[in-house]
Amino acid sequence: MTAIVNSLFNAAQKRIAFNRTVAEIEAMPRDVAHDLGIFREDASLIAHAAVYEGDTDASAFRSQ
Repeated sequence: MTAIVNSLFNAAQKRIAFNRTVAEIEAMPRDVAHDLGIFREDASLIAHAAVYEGDTDASAFRSQ
């Protein structure tokens, strides 16, 4: 039973981090995002990779 509760807690924590990351990226000024090499339109892709996959390399999400 404890494993299920821990699993649900971890999933909720990740979802909170995902939502916070998306909000921060979308709120970022366009010039700052450009300087960092990211596109605000890719916020959910970047957040998913950062939170669920541990990948923080924004260059993987640059639009072609």
